[in-house]
Amino acid sequence: MKESLHEVHGPLFDTLPHPDGKTYEPGRDYVRLSGQNKKVFGLIVDGRWRTLREIADAVEGSETGVSARLRDLRKAKFGGYRVESESVGGGVWRYRLVLLT
Repeated sequence: MKESLHEVHGPLFDTLPHPDGKTYEPGRDYVRLSGQNKKVFGLIVDGRWRTLREIADAVEGSETGVSARLRDLRKAKFGGYRVESESVGGGVWRYRLVLLT
């Protein structure tokens, strides 16, 4: 059963911290990126392995954007989650979220 972000992590995903980066502009990017972060987390919270393409298709984003959101989720200010990765060959990697109990 997929739990909501609030059920899993309380208020963390009610208001997300601002991402980092030289090109990040809060007025232009916050709503879009925080929304994508919520979608990515909501999908991978089940712990299943998925490629960037599978995640991107499911959240209607780009592989580049999804890759950045996975990196965000690893950062302490976004929860410091354990996002594992492994090569499946041919330059393709897959990812999963591991929730520590």
